[in-house]
Amino acid sequence: MSERWKMNRIGFVNFWVYKDDCFNFEDGKLLLRGQNGSGKSITTQSFIPFILDGDRSPNRLDPFGSQDRKMEYYFLLDGQREDATGYLYLEFKKEESDEYITIGIGQHAHAGRAMTFWGFVILDGRRIGYDINLYRQSGKVKIPYEKNELKKILGENTPFTDSSKQYKEYVNKYLFGFERIDQYEQFVDLLIKVRSPKLS
Repeated sequence: MSERWKMNRIGFVNFWVYKDDCFNFEDGKLLLRGQNGSGKSITTQSFIPFILDGDRSPNRLDPFGSQDRKMEYYFLLDGQREDATGYLYLEFKKEESDEYITIGIGQHAHAGRAMTFWGFVILDGRRIGYDINLYRQSGKVKIPYEKNELKKILGENTPFTDSSKQYKEYVNKYLFGFERIDQYEQFVDLLIKVRSPKLS
């Protein structure tokens, strides 16, 4: 039996145009189709490499390396909101079993303030949208949990941090297993180079 983890689902909660949406992978692969400007690049760039190391530097969010795109935009929608909390998560599954691990990042944006960050790794097989949610329901409105609320729900045995550096170390430890963190960083940098548009 293969022991490899494969990407199984990606999800967004209160991020950009997504309220509570997820996309399923087929054998670790995902194809997004749409017209120019429909949001394919924004959707994928939000995950690779951000979900792997928590680095939201603008030049890493844009496949073209521009400094124009900032994470705050996808929460505050260019001034349409004063503040917002949202999540991104990536679920992995063992190829031939029902074992699951989910890595996720929560962020809070407030106009005129620095964004806050927290990351977690769900190791006990609980699945977002099945066993737990990242929000509470108030009538028809889904209100994303704030950091301390989610930390309590996930429990003491779930690796949880408000440091992007430690989050990156968690992801490497529980999923990739590089002996040194600089090796993992080189791996993520390679993904960024592969992601770059090949436009002439």
